[in-house]
Amino acid sequence: SSSVVDEVMGQVLGHSLVAMDEPQHRAYRALVAPAFRPKLLAQWEEVLVRRVVDELVDSFAPAGRADLVRQLTFAFPVRVIARILGLPESDVQQFQRWSIELISAVVNWDRGLAASDALRAYFAVQVTDRRAHPRDDLISELVATVVDGERLGDEEIFAFLLLLLPAGVETTYRSLGNLLLALLTHPDQLEALRSHPDLLQGAIEEGLRWEPPLLLIARRCVRDTRLGGVDVDAGQMLNVFVAAANRDERRFPDPDRFDITRPPVPHLAFGSGVHTCLGMHLARMESRVAITALLERLDDLRLDPEAPTPRIVGTILRSPDALPVRFAA
Repeated sequence: SSSVVDEVMGQVLGHSLVAMDEPQHRAYRALVAPAFRPKLLAQWEEVLVRRVVDELVDSFAPAGRADLVRQLTFAFPVRVIARILGLPESDVQQFQRWSIELISAVVNWDRGLAASDALRAYFAVQVTDRRAHPRDDLISELVATVVDGERLGDEEIFAFLLLLLPAGVETTYRSLGNLLLALLTHPDQLEALRSHPDLLQGAIEEGLRWEPPLLLIARRCVRDTRLGGVDVDAGQMLNVFVAAANRDERRFPDPDRFDITRPPVPHLAFGSGVHTCLGMHLARMESRVAITALLERLDDLRLDPEAPTPRIVGTILRSPDALPVRFAA
């Protein structure tokens, strides 16, 4: 059962998709899934995602050096989400601040809860506005979607929008940072990717396998069972280690090696089964657009030899906290 997620984060995120079991999960997912249909993703890529990347690269490209976490990966997905939601440009900085505070609830619960309340109040205004004046944005899509005669209620919309922040911002910025660090610490593979752009999709999948942004997900056992030779009683909580599964030598030969030419074998960075990540195609597209822009615009991209060697850190969520690089200005 996924209901344990509500016990941990329900006060902050509301009753969200990731905390639902069947049949509620299937019904709710059917209502929100149209918001991520391929036609919309293609539209966002063309008119929105690349534009956000270019704006960020423009801000540091003349300097010949940058911290790609602080100046690119951290800001990139939250700006994309803000524009997908159709939020006013003047609100983006405040939205980013609330997003950071919401995501950090595990460290500072009161601050996270206050950010959740502030975002609910903010989204209430946005939802009311879209019902009266629909636009070409995700909030309008959520408000207008009808499946089998059912529409999303306000609380359901708020829960989905709040979930976008840890699910669509936190994991995306971390996975992009992990991939960039992997490529920068394997310069031969970075050069191969620059020479052969057709390797990019494989590079993205290998980055997700090698260092997924989220190491584990929580579940509660619903009946007595035996797993890996260990008895698990009904009601016990389990942590399912996605990162360990992605390094399983029975599935991935030489699993600790980062290799963008690795034959494609499905990994578990986006989960599996009914809870497979709804936003995985958006996340992959954002990574593809960002890496493409960096390779096109920054010649001789490399780690800054004068800065400390970056590394991936974290015990549940993982990514580099800095990526100092140099390039030809």
